[in-house]
Amino acid sequence: MPAMTTSAHLSDWSVERHFEAFLDGPDSPDISNPIHSTAVANAYGFKAALVGGVTVWGWCARAVLAALGDGWLDDGWAEVNFRQPVYPGDSLAIRVGRGEAARALEVSNQDGEICIRGAAGRGLHPAFPDFHRPTRLVPEAAPATLPELTLEGAPVGRDLRPMLVPYQLSEAAVYVTEKQRDPAPPWLGEGARIHPGWIAARMTPLMKHSYHYGPSIHTQTLVQNLAPALAGQWVTVAGVFVDAFERKGHHYGIVDGLVLSEAGAELGRLRHATIFRPRPPA
Repeated sequence: MPAMTTSAHLSDWSVERHFEAFLDGPDSPDISNPIHSTAVANAYGFKAALVGGVTVWGWCARAVLAALGDGWLDDGWAEVNFRQPVYPGDSLAIRVGRGEAARALEVSNQDGEICIRGAAGRGLHPAFPDFHRPTRLVPEAAPATLPELTLEGAPVGRDLRPMLVPYQLSEAAVYVTEKQRDPAPPWLGEGARIHPGWIAARMTPLMKHSYHYGPSIHTQTLVQNLAPALAGQWVTVAGVFVDAFERKGHHYGIVDGLVLSEAGAELGRLRHATIFRPRPPA
């Protein structure tokens, strides 16, 4: 195996975890985001179906907790930049660095390519004061027909339609068994927590609760945990469409999200960046 290319010497990593990437669910262009199917991914120039970025981030959770402690679930943050695709069958090295404050976070594949580069820490992320908090917090049903999300028509500065989502123990068991392959505490059992990957994965459904769009590519996530997120409840997900712009032919959207407990407590904030219209292949 080629040597891993990282931003720090191997001795600077406090935790290292190895994991083989997989694609859960059917490989079909009919799935909600068809970039996770072989046919559509190939059409956009990728060699195989893309593994979801939030799924890969979820695989990092064990390493983050090993480095920062289970208390990270109550008051920690993580900033994750998706730099290279992760494909089914990739052998991933997940590493978390040493340090007193922010810890470097990195995921590399068997070829030494950096797929994720970011950081994680305890307390509030420096960008927390800049988060946009939605005012539209009561869950609303989506209409039968949704408008198409376009660069020109993106609702910049406006709230998205809030949604109510269950994370009962049955949903927890399916998620950690099938998407994370990590069916163990703290994700299951007494006092089970909502998995960080599941929380981050609520942002795309939130956008698609208000707008329709086709294949998309997740590029960045900032997660801020604010309180214990316990499994066995319904959560409300709300958000503000912060920005939309074009870069190298790709159309990007930035959304700030808020996750509320069944009792209305703020469980966490998220900033989600996605290419909602990839540049058409040449």
